[in-house]
Amino acid sequence: MLVLLPPSEGKAAGGSGKPLDLETLSLPGLTAARTEVLAELVELCAADAAKAQEVLGLSEGLKGEVAKNAGLRTAGARPAGEIYTGVLYDALGLASLDAAARRRAERSLLVFSGLWGAVRIGDRIPSYRCSMGVKLPGLGALGAYWRGPMAEVLPAAAGDGLVLDLRSAAYATAWKPKGEVAGRTATVRVLQSKIVNGVEKRSVVSHFNKATKGRLVRDLLVAGHEPADPAELVTALGGLGYAVEAQAPAKGGKPWGLDVIVTEL
Repeated sequence: MLVLLPPSEGKAAGGSGKPLDLETLSLPGLTAARTEVLAELVELCAADAAKAQEVLGLSEGLKGEVAKNAGLRTAGARPAGEIYTGVLYDALGLASLDAAARRRAERSLLVFSGLWGAVRIGDRIPSYRCSMGVKLPGLGALGAYWRGPMAEVLPAAAGDGLVLDLRSAAYATAWKPKGEVAGRTATVRVLQSKIVNGVEKRSVVSHFNKATKGRLVRDLLVAGHEPADPAELVTALGGLGYAVEAQAPAKGGKPWGLDVIVTEL
């Protein structure tokens, strides 16, 4: 099973240990692209702080992120699972997983990133700010930039099992499973169900979406479930107490769509 996650916009502070070493990151086929994006980002942030703030879409309160990006090559690094924070990662609770679930997490979780392309939770990275929606002056939109490198690397990383795609729309632009891989991919939407005047109303709510996705992944990891395909995933989630409605694709080479229905956190 390969689980595709979005990063968090906010991140924990970097470590005080060894700095980034691109050669040690997972998916070595992305090293050349990572080197190029890192160089472009560092150069932009070191040369013109005001322009970098505009390009990165940072508010005045976040302009300190520019200086942090300028020092990425020498900043201390920590495992990616400690860098990414926020609602999804709080619900996932990597730090409190038992040893077996942690090994499964390190093997199956892949976090997409505008800067790194994608990393596993054990990869040591510094804290940074660079979303997939950024357009770097020399490279253009990062979502489009990453499509080529990802298309070469991700099919092999997906192996022959389930691909559980929990990414937000911006990060999904960097890689879209195709062909046989798409057929064993499941995308997940979280819908909140409310009864209004006796009628059920469903809506997408950001906080419910992120928290439920984090909790869902945690429950799969703790239970030791590694579904081979979307149909097995539906069965596994039902056994874990989730209300799931599945839409199988009308034709081959397309992902399944899964709606997880929640009433409260």
